[in-house]
Amino acid sequence: MHGGTRLIVVEDHAETAEGLKRFLTAVGYQVFVATDMASALCLASSVQFDVLLSDLGLPDGSGWELLKKLSSERRIRAIAFSGHNTPEDRQRSAEAGFLEHLAKPLAPDVLCAAIGRAAAGGISRAA
Repeated sequence: MHGGTRLIVVEDHAETAEGLKRFLTAVGYQVFVATDMASALCLASSVQFDVLLSDLGLPDGSGWELLKKLSSERRIRAIAFSGHNTPEDRQRSAEAGFLEHLAKPLAPDVLCAAIGRAAAGGISRAA
């Protein structure tokens, strides 16, 4: 359904991560899950992926820091999601290079539309 788009999902809450994986797999994405920044960096270096979907609050850093590290090696198409959705949070996500900043809880249609835009050629702000 989604052309085999490969996603890395970074989420430290186990139930949320499992729910995202199940849903995204069911609608046709290939999903790899990391639970913190260290495992996301390791995963990103070992698997081919099209879009990074990252929570901003991670136990060993932030999604903003994660994208900065990954973007130093290559262009990353990334979507942030968070329970923190102030204008400042959204601005910081944009400055970090995230294409979009989605509010938790994630609405399935909004999530899939954002992934579709990123995978279809949304130009990453991270260069």
